[in-house]
Amino acid sequence: MAILKDGFYWGNSTSSMQTEGAALTDGKGPSVYDVRSQDIWESAIDEYHRYKEDIHLMAEAGVNCYRFQISWSRVCPTGDGDFNEAGIEFYSKLIDALISEGITPMACLYHFDMPQHLAEKYDGFISDHVVQAFIRYGKEMLSRFASKVPLWLTFNEQNHYGLPTVFSISGYSGNQSIRALYQIQQHVMVAHAAIANEVHTNYPGLKIGGMLAYQEVYPHSPLPEDVAAARKFGEFANFNLLSLFTTGRYSTEVLSFMHQQRLDDILDTDEMKTISQCRSDFISLSYYSTTTIDSTKIPLNTAPNLFLLKGEKANPYLSCNEWGWQIDPLGFRTALTDIYNRCGLPVFPIENGVGMREEWDGTHQIADDYRIAYHRDHIAALKDAVAYDGVDVLGYLVWGLIDIPSSKGDMDKRYGFVYVNRSNQETYDLQRVPKKSYEWLRRVTSSNGEVL
Repeated sequence: MAILKDGFYWGNSTSSMQTEGAALTDGKGPSVYDVRSQDIWESAIDEYHRYKEDIHLMAEAGVNCYRFQISWSRVCPTGDGDFNEAGIEFYSKLIDALISEGITPMACLYHFDMPQHLAEKYDGFISDHVVQAFIRYGKEMLSRFASKVPLWLTFNEQNHYGLPTVFSISGYSGNQSIRALYQIQQHVMVAHAAIANEVHTNYPGLKIGGMLAYQEVYPHSPLPEDVAAARKFGEFANFNLLSLFTTGRYSTEVLSFMHQQRLDDILDTDEMKTISQCRSDFISLSYYSTTTIDSTKIPLNTAPNLFLLKGEKANPYLSCNEWGWQIDPLGFRTALTDIYNRCGLPVFPIENGVGMREEWDGTHQIADDYRIAYHRDHIAALKDAVAYDGVDVLGYLVWGLIDIPSSKGDMDKRYGFVYVNRSNQETYDLQRVPKKSYEWLRRVTSSNGEVL
């Protein structure tokens, strides 16, 4: 008896700035990535011009779902001005190409690349103006693509707007205070809720879910304070957002903290009405690794959102890659099961993978057995969550099927099953070269996960 249901999504996830290149082509405006010093964003892997080739590689691997990002500044160069028909046409063609290969499109509206104009003039999501600009943009994309795109996301890894990473992903450059963190978190939530409410009111045939970068954090020891710190961090980093996604309500514990910090005024009455109506059709997540928390390293009176800044400690029982990301398939099963137990909604892991340093000699296939082992173990953990824990899992999307620069612009950190011939400094010919893992993935998808 098959463990995974018919119609299970096998697929690939990416972001626009890490794939498309064509940074200022066909009327695209600059984003905060385009004005950074790394030249890598100008071309990335040039999917803007090579998307048909890449989509065919996906189809040949058995991919039936592609989660891509619409670049806000490609379709609306300033973020709040006129829409750019050439940019919109690119996504229309991309979507048509996916459908023609039997691949379900899944659109994400924001993946950390704020239009530069909104960052410079309004300081990003700290501003009400930017919230309204995002809602306008999101509604426009729905009106353009609802007939072709059945699955939608607003913000990639939305819980990062309640963690220290908020200051590098929201277009904000001001004082890095707890007040600013909570204000941006609130604004991003109201922007998400407005689009989710729009979908459920006017596009009943579509499905929209919330997404978080699930933070599986263990106590570093049996010390009760370590256990308490891990639990509290999980409430602020994971479960508060799950509550907002599914019930439109903040966690009682988070509200209590906000009251103690005199942050109640952030909870604007009109915004909370919008948030209160928020519901999700599924919960999606990224999952890569786990860590532990050592309460003895956390300074007194540290906000729970910031616990890992000082309290994070490597797990001595787990191996890790070169960048310190610890490999933990059992943690993946735990994450899927905890989300389903808490929310009762289908769970959709849409990012999972391992970054490794790889070089191609121009002739021989890259034998990435370590990548096969990583994904084999994580898919097995997912199947255990389905078979033994009763979790309703919609699919499994890797990050990313084809090599792309990391979010920090590092081409050396490769996640793909297909090698792209470029380095951090040189574009070369951008040739796509399947690795050993590509054929393995084809066997997995063709058997619906039965052959690992």
